Amino acid sequence: MRRLVLTTTAATAAALVLAACGTTEPAKDSGTAAKNSAGPVTLTDATGAQVKLDAPAKKVVGTEWNVVESLVSLGVDPVGVADVKGYRSWDSAVPLKNSPKDIGTRGEPSMDTIASLNPDLIVATTDLSAAALKQLRKVAPVLELRSANAADPIGQMTKNLDLIAKATGTADKAATLEKQFDAKLAADKKALADAGLGGAEYAFADGYVTSNQVSIRPYTSGSLIGAVDERLGLKNAWTVKGDKDYGLGSTDVEGLTKLGDVRFAYIGSDDDKTSTPFTGALAKDSVWTNLPFVKKGEVYRLPDGIWMFGGPGSMGKYADAVVAALTKK
Repeated sequence: MRRLVLTTTAATAAALVLAACGTTEPAKDSGTAAKNSAGPVTLTDATGAQVKLDAPAKKVVGTEWNVVESLVSLGVDPVGVADVKGYRSWDSAVPLKNSPKDIGTRGEPSMDTIASLNPDLIVATTDLSAAALKQLRKVAPVLELRSANAADPIGQMTKNLDLIAKATGTADKAATLEKQFDAKLAADKKALADAGLGGAEYAFADGYVTSNQVSIRPYTSGSLIGAVDERLGLKNAWTVKGDKDYGLGSTDVEGLTKLGDVRFAYIGSDDDKTSTPFTGALAKDSVWTNLPFVKKGEVYRLPDGIWMFGGPGSMGKYADAVVAALTKK
């Protein structure tokens, strides 16, 4: 599950209240919207299967953290969450507002625990095994989402958010979140440009230690982080190839020598000491300490709790963190 964790504003962005402007029948319009959002829902998930609900789901279980983040952002408190402790550690950018039932690990959720919650809907991703998904479908309707797509990372994030919103009757909130996200990226791009950092060479990675060996994973342009970086006007310095879903590559400390003179950033977790090799296992490594960006002090640890595979909430926090780090005097 450690490998799965690394592959795959301090509160949720609040939905804006849209005032009914120019209408003479606000009560009627409001009632109609409520009626429309309460009717049957039919969705087509990532597998092409139809998911039919009698009404928008209220009792929802999320088996993956990006799914959970989307639910919370949309104002839907999940009744069940995989690895609650891990979520609270890695995704404090969009914190849980309730105390959901822990349904087990993200790779092996407990079917009995989920069944005991009697959910209206289970939202899962393609990261979960086919066998587990088959079992889940015996418990409740399952909305299966593609976990990520290196060909269009932000588009996949938005598509997943929209599907969850449709399933839960919160489409207006999703639209607001997406507008806020686009506006934030535009503002942060301008801030970097104003600081003379437009087009700056930049590399983001995470790292972990297994059996005293340090592994480093580059976030290429096909990663969600990489796509946000490009929207911010930064140039991704990684030349390694990423996988087709998450856009993640693989290298070691020697591979970092190919980056040259860049700005380097990462996110770790104080709750997981194996996730911070750049200030741990590599602190006295001669290859690491002699890298140009290390010698120049251009290494930035961004705040904990920004989930690198999350939704608009985490990615908005990430964009703000990048600007704050790179423009700090």
